[in-house]
Amino acid sequence: MTSSDEYKRQIMRDLAQGNTESLDDVSTEEYQNFDDFAQRTTLDQRRQMFERSLHPERIPPSQMEPELQKAIANIKPNERDDVARAFFKHFKQRGLDERHLEQQLGLSTHHPNRMNADDVSKLASFAYHNHPDVFREVLAEQPAIMKFLSNPIVGAILGLAAAKWLGGRK
Repeated sequence: MTSSDEYKRQIMRDLAQGNTESLDDVSTEEYQNFDDFAQRTTLDQRRQMFERSLHPERIPPSQMEPELQKAIANIKPNERDDVARAFFKHFKQRGLDERHLEQQLGLSTHHPNRMNADDVSKLASFAYHNHPDVFREVLAEQPAIMKFLSNPIVGAILGLAAAKWLGGRK
């Protein structure tokens, strides 16, 4: 059993027992479902939560990449455009040009409103592996991706803070 599998099992056991850690304002509230969580938390609350709990080394690429592809394929096209714009905005701040990323990642275009789910998945995967801080920031800004990740992956990303809204996803 890999340490990632063991970690996910422990997270799910803790969640099943109602064991949660306090994460300031975020964990003091009860959320009905993910949409409630996304609407009622502030960008700063989500940013703090992801900063504290998202550790890419805990989830291997073989697990995360298919999850990102599935999640991005399921979000609405206008949300997918927003996610792509957010990634490009943060990459540009790092000096990474949109056209260069298009070539490097094999994207079909560098225009966010014309990107398909596969293109946005490639951006997300690139950020997850090479710029985890950008990935965290985009998740905080555009939490729609989280809605479609599987419970074990969400648990591994958010740690025990996910307990507040994972229960409503059954």
